[in-house]
Amino acid sequence: MKKQAISITYDKLWRDRPLSFVSIRTAAGDPRRGWLTGGGLTIPVALGRGGIVANKREGDGGTPKGTFRPRRVWWRADRSPRPRSFLPVRPIRGDDAWCEDPTDRHYNRPLRLAPGHDGDRLTREDHLYDFIVEIDHNTRPRIAGRGSAVFLHLARDNFGPTAGCISMTRAAMLQLLRRLSPRTKIIIG
Repeated sequence: MKKQAISITYDKLWRDRPLSFVSIRTAAGDPRRGWLTGGGLTIPVALGRGGIVANKREGDGGTPKGTFRPRRVWWRADRSPRPRSFLPVRPIRGDDAWCEDPTDRHYNRPLRLAPGHDGDRLTREDHLYDFIVEIDHNTRPRIAGRGSAVFLHLARDNFGPTAGCISMTRAAMLQLLRRLSPRTKIIIG
């Protein structure tokens, strides 16, 4: 009986520890689908319509190849309780958006939009952005045109490709969020 209790305790501790890395690879036969693995997790994901690309460009639909780190979690507090994570967590407000214009000085940064202004608003009618993991793709240095708003977010119902992000089911996202920390490496490719 003691051996089983020790095993259960060890398993719980292992599941509650932050991940040192996760790896994202394409699935055999479909470059727009893939697998996120690490720390005992295996999660099916949807990738960009252009698959994983080494030379990411704005609007190419590719998911950037490389090693990145998660920066923070954004979540729709009006739709879900605050998720558990080792990452900083921030609620999404109605005026939150992301700058995708390479000519703008705020390119690939969050910003606040006044009503009636265009931009990639983080509040959406669908549920894709109910949880967003912001990663440090194209942040240091930020290079105009090298891609913006590359997130981990929720998948479409049909698990269709993204515009360059990595998407997954809500259950998988919540499981992953509990294990991500600012030190976790996200290895794509």
